[in-house]
Amino acid sequence: MKRMSEQNHPLKARLRRAERMRQVKAFGLIAPLLGFLLISFVVPIASMMMRAVHDTELSSVWPEVTAAIPSWRDRKALPDEAVFAALAHDIKASHKDRTLSTAARRLNYDLRNGRSLVFSTARALPETAERWTDAVIAANGRWADPETWGAVYRASGPVTGFFLLAALDRNRTATGRIVVAPPDEALFLDVLKRTFVVGLAVTLICLALGYPVAYLLATLPPDRGNLLMILVLLPFWTSLLVRTAAWVVVLQEHGLVNNALIWLGIIEKPMRLIYNQVGVYVAMTHILLPFMILPLYSVMKAIPPTYVRAARSLGAAPATAFLRIYVPQTLPGIGAGGILVFIMAIGYYITPALVGGAGDQLISYFIAYYTSSSVNWGLASALGAVLLAATMILYAVYNRLVGAGGIKLG
Repeated sequence: MKRMSEQNHPLKARLRRAERMRQVKAFGLIAPLLGFLLISFVVPIASMMMRAVHDTELSSVWPEVTAAIPSWRDRKALPDEAVFAALAHDIKASHKDRTLSTAARRLNYDLRNGRSLVFSTARALPETAERWTDAVIAANGRWADPETWGAVYRASGPVTGFFLLAALDRNRTATGRIVVAPPDEALFLDVLKRTFVVGLAVTLICLALGYPVAYLLATLPPDRGNLLMILVLLPFWTSLLVRTAAWVVVLQEHGLVNNALIWLGIIEKPMRLIYNQVGVYVAMTHILLPFMILPLYSVMKAIPPTYVRAARSLGAAPATAFLRIYVPQTLPGIGAGGILVFIMAIGYYITPALVGGAGDQLISYFIAYYTSSSVNWGLASALGAVLLAATMILYAVYNRLVGAGGIKLG
């Protein structure tokens, strides 16, 4: 036995080395894909999450006041003379270095007319003063309000919750209390609600239209089914922008739909079908419908038709056999197509921007606006983080319910 063990030991070692080499080769094959996902997916999302809570914009141009303001303990009173002196020095230095606009932009996120506050103070500040508290307040009386200093404190960084609170229509007072934003400033919760309502509505419309199409494709003979499948895939061969622009032409006041309805005598004057939610629903449903049909088709194609025939042979009515035997087997396809369409719908930007009105824009529009137009990367990242968190929570709840029901996706 000992001799056999000694003879088998080198064989086991070679097998282990061969297994390690196989694993290394397998990892080498997927390494490019992992690298691509890391660079194009993980890093941008991590950067977005970091920008939502990382804020060094003000401290980069006003280093002295952002370093001194943590000593401000009594938030109901004004800071001491050292903080006022640090502010005066930073304002004069940044004005000389032409970086005052950076500080003005950052404070303008939190303060109404924050930009004018910064520039008017810079113009009125004297070169020297015996007491900088009086000089700064004399330059602009808003510095006598603790709420103004609260904005400076919230912007001092490097970690802040300001952008995440703003994305949830909340803000923090000078004393640190979180309050609801005024009605004229509260916007994003309504936009987030509208985004999810539109996403859910488009998902249900795609399911209602895509289910019978997928059933037809799965039950037709292969030659005719393949021909219809080409028609389903045809939208993928056309640019998204072109398809959206085509719906603008079709749904406009004197477009094909209105002209056809007037010619048939159904309506007397053109209906408004564009630049409202009707146009958004129609265009987004057309674009996302194939993403519902394909998962349904893949599941339906694998269902043996003998199940329904067996139920009917046992006396079940056609409708009963379909609803109680066939439909439950298609639930994985419904779940996969529904979650795919829903997640894509809530992140759409081009289609709602082109065919929707001002009150129909989804959260992606505001993310793009704060990224490119107002250059408020912090708020844009916070909106993206809120959308991502809400999507992940809904997906987790959905997956829990689906798992509890015994339906496993994928």
